[in-house]
Amino acid sequence: MEYVTLNNGIRMPQMGYGVYQVDPKECERCVSDAISVGYRLIDTAQAYHNEEGVGEAIAKCGVPRGELFIVSKIWISNAGEEKAYASILESLRKLQSDYVDLMLIHQPFGDYYGSYRALERAYREGKVRAIGVSNFYPDRFIDLQEHVEIKPMVNQVETHVFDQQQEAGEYMRKYGCQIMSWGPFAEGRNGFFTNPVLTAVGKEHGKSVAQVALRYLIQHGVVIIPKSTHKERMQENLSIFDFELTDKDMSDIKALDLKRSLFFSHYEPAMVEQFMQWSKEL
Repeated sequence: MEYVTLNNGIRMPQMGYGVYQVDPKECERCVSDAISVGYRLIDTAQAYHNEEGVGEAIAKCGVPRGELFIVSKIWISNAGEEKAYASILESLRKLQSDYVDLMLIHQPFGDYYGSYRALERAYREGKVRAIGVSNFYPDRFIDLQEHVEIKPMVNQVETHVFDQQQEAGEYMRKYGCQIMSWGPFAEGRNGFFTNPVLTAVGKEHGKSVAQVALRYLIQHGVVIIPKSTHKERMQENLSIFDFELTDKDMSDIKALDLKRSLFFSHYEPAMVEQFMQWSKEL
């Protein structure tokens, strides 16, 4: 496993297991499988409704808590200093842990400045070891980090070979913030798993398209959290530290960047309205 060092000195595994869209009934089993094959970073969120499953898995896995790196996120409906702080305590209860290794603000909506103050409070109290944001584009990210006392340590954004976040990544590096990917497989969109460039590179190295795509992000310094509910696929995704992409491989894959989301934009009014609706429902 390779690691990155956050701006507060905390070491974070560069690869982890994500539980977005993992059925809460299946989550404990999936996380247990992931830990058993070697994952030590587990990424969940309040909005995923499966923090309890993650908590059960880490409580029963037999791996010391200090060897695990657990990530969760504050949802929009918990925005604001007091509500966000209470939600952090609730996440800790569900995760069966005295602390969470990284807590993020999930979306740049609602009173996220209040939520960030709650993160700072929890950080000072030792309830979280690192804090940051998710889905903050450069404009909001720069504004936030200029007006808080403790700088964001991580920004988790859509990042894959078709949306490589090159510009956003430059700003994060400028301000000492680690980029973390959600959707490293783009959920299979845009012909991801049959892409001829990724297929050809994979053939050269004896690796799958998925492994090539993940390795590309790793070599760019991105933290990744691929998801699978199948143990053998979890093992395959983890097996990317025994080869290295060449400069030509990296250049060929870089050319795949469409420089746009394959999912949605936080700048689109209709999309923002949808997030507001989801917030009410959750």
